[in-house]
Amino acid sequence: MGIIKISDDLHDDIRKSCQVMSRSINAQAEFWIKMGRLAELNPTLTFSELIANELATANNESPLKVVK
Repeated sequence: MGIIKISDDLHDDIRKSCQVMSRSINAQAEFWIKMGRLAELNPTLTFSELIANELATANNESPLKVVK
């Protein structure tokens, strides 16, 4: 595990979001980092599609169909 430096403003945003999402500050930051990485690697997928794919991967299933 490493340490990263972030701005005070971003830390405040993470702190506010983690309360709403019932995550720790570290878990919220990790989630945002992971989703940002996935978005960069899969620019044609929506957030919902990225989440569906992650859920399917966690359950060893084929990607889920996103209902629009």
